[in-house]
Amino acid sequence: MGEHVNFVKPAALLVAATALVAGSTVAAVADSTPDGTRVTSVQQVADHVLAGHPKVLSSSAGQVRYDGLTVTKAPQGKLAAKDLNCAYGHLCMTVNGTNFDFYKCQTWTVSNWTGNGPFINNQTPGTVAKFFNQDGSVRWTSTAYESGTATWDPIYSLRPC
Repeated sequence: MGEHVNFVKPAALLVAATALVAGSTVAAVADSTPDGTRVTSVQQVADHVLAGHPKVLSSSAGQVRYDGLTVTKAPQGKLAAKDLNCAYGHLCMTVNGTNFDFYKCQTWTVSNWTGNGPFINNQTPGTVAKFFNQDGSVRWTSTAYESGTATWDPIYSLRPC
């Protein structure tokens, strides 16, 4: 089973992420954690959600990084693929005001991804990223190098490579 990426979706102003070997959660929340605790900074959200999850490599006020994924708050305003800072070898996207930068080849389970957002597949030329439906069938693919705008709903999992 892959990592689990989950959005708790009120007006995504804050970002938090966690990682576990299986069934982990990545959450983007505005002004409270999933249990209703009020927070005032990204770091407070991260501290609350990440407590006890040893796979987290680092977290700061605007970023949470762990093995295979970096999650940051996206700048406000309408974004295009050219606005993403996506390093070579990475698959990057913006979903609901949160930037995801995947750099580890594994299957990632996601939920509550809605709307449209920019993406860049900046992996080794010819690398195919796959985006899956709920039943595991392929919804769409992206062959590196490619960029554009994607419809995130309904994406239930993805594999960058």
